[in-house]
Amino acid sequence: MTKNKKTTDTISTTAVATPLVELTKSVSTVRGKISVLSVASEMYPFIKTGGLADVVGALPEALAEQNVSVTTFLPAYPAVKSTVANTIPVLDLPAFFGGNAKILSGQVNGLSLFILDAPHLFERAGNPYSDASGNDWQDNPERYAALSMAAAMIGWGAIEGFKPDIVHVHDWQAALTPAYLHYLGEGRHQPKTVLTIHNLAFQGQFPAHVFARLNLPNHAYSMEGVEYYNAVGYLKAGINFADAITTVSPTYAREICSAEGGMGLDGLLRKRGNAVSGIINGIDINIWNPASDALLASSFDATSIEKRLMNKRAIETQFGLPQADTPLFCLVSRLTWQKGIDLIIDSIDAMVGMGARLVVLGTGDRGLEAALYAAVSHHPTQVAVRIGYDEGVSHLLQGGSDAILVPSRFEPCGLTQLYGLRYGCVPVVSQVGGLADTVIDANDAAITARAATGVNFHQITPAGFQAAVDRTIKLYHQHDVWRGMQQAGMHSDVAWRRSAAKYVQLYTGLLR
Repeated sequence: MTKNKKTTDTISTTAVATPLVELTKSVSTVRGKISVLSVASEMYPFIKTGGLADVVGALPEALAEQNVSVTTFLPAYPAVKSTVANTIPVLDLPAFFGGNAKILSGQVNGLSLFILDAPHLFERAGNPYSDASGNDWQDNPERYAALSMAAAMIGWGAIEGFKPDIVHVHDWQAALTPAYLHYLGEGRHQPKTVLTIHNLAFQGQFPAHVFARLNLPNHAYSMEGVEYYNAVGYLKAGINFADAITTVSPTYAREICSAEGGMGLDGLLRKRGNAVSGIINGIDINIWNPASDALLASSFDATSIEKRLMNKRAIETQFGLPQADTPLFCLVSRLTWQKGIDLIIDSIDAMVGMGARLVVLGTGDRGLEAALYAAVSHHPTQVAVRIGYDEGVSHLLQGGSDAILVPSRFEPCGLTQLYGLRYGCVPVVSQVGGLADTVIDANDAAITARAATGVNFHQITPAGFQAAVDRTIKLYHQHDVWRGMQQAGMHSDVAWRRSAAKYVQLYTGLLR
């Protein structure tokens, strides 16, 4: 292994000599509260590429109601810097992973934030992880090592007035934080650490030569450290050193501990044993509220579901489809193999033959995008596609489509089915991960008990998916049954309150 000459102890840090009275009020541990530093690569409403941002954005408010104070630490992408105004510099980081950097503090809409202002790493337009051609930034290893290293410094108490009890990191981009705390924290304050895995498929694995630039001691490159199949594994390191590992649903927590679902990390996850658990995601029911959603053509609630028809008409107008009373399915998703998009593409002819229509909003694999466009050319009055993502359109699709398709091959939690439940848009889901934990299948017993909220299928093949669509269409034409499913979904508890209470239980257990 190449000798790592530059150790973290040689990186100088300077607490900024700024009056910190107001800062301390906003970010210090409030007496009696648990203080948490949440570390992530994205957060709604500042920067979003997927569900991770929604979760990181919603948790602070939900935890505040449970007597937990959360400060979130983000990279200072341009979109973040432009939104977080009136920041205060609280820590200088000279010569930090290739350039001068500093940590800024700020507040937006009641959210307490630290942001890592490192222009040489994060001052780039567009997607946070890749360039305009869709290629990963070549310095991603350094970018997110810097985020993790700075998070460890904050955890040690490098910022005056802030010493968190818990450092809660999300996904591979922040997963080196527990490793830095472990290897470089001797004699320093050691917060407890929680790693949440939002999707095990993204592990942050990089060539071995990257290790020399991580400012870790040489002995950290070992099987017990950050080495992973002769490479460097960021998520592997987090699993190794975090005090607790959570996933975003109980079923997914079990799946990733199996050889079939563990993606090479199942052995380590099984070794961690009871440290691994699953806590289902919630959603922000203030943002996702059909009774007050200004992004809809018509607001409604469980007692006025008939008003959804105006939203269905608005979808038809926006997407150039003729008005019809046939079932309208929507897809709001990343267009990837994981999400089962190929199953939908292979089934479009069959869906149209059953009398269904389909509207797609998403972006991803270029081949899948092209295949969806080809389906539009074959069925211009039944299929419509919009490549890209638009928050307003996604709300409208949930508020006006009859059903939402989520045929994922694996799904840690999923949020679109939760939005669908909230908006009376019946989810059609594969029986995996968080989909299995959140959608109650419309079997005879569930329909009789008026508990059914969606349609689940086990066989993740075109035939299995088409059978689920056929069953959904038949249920759609049973007016009372369908209305009962919509109302049951809208009454589902998809808020963060119960899940936040489980995080608090986890935090208090670690601190105890």
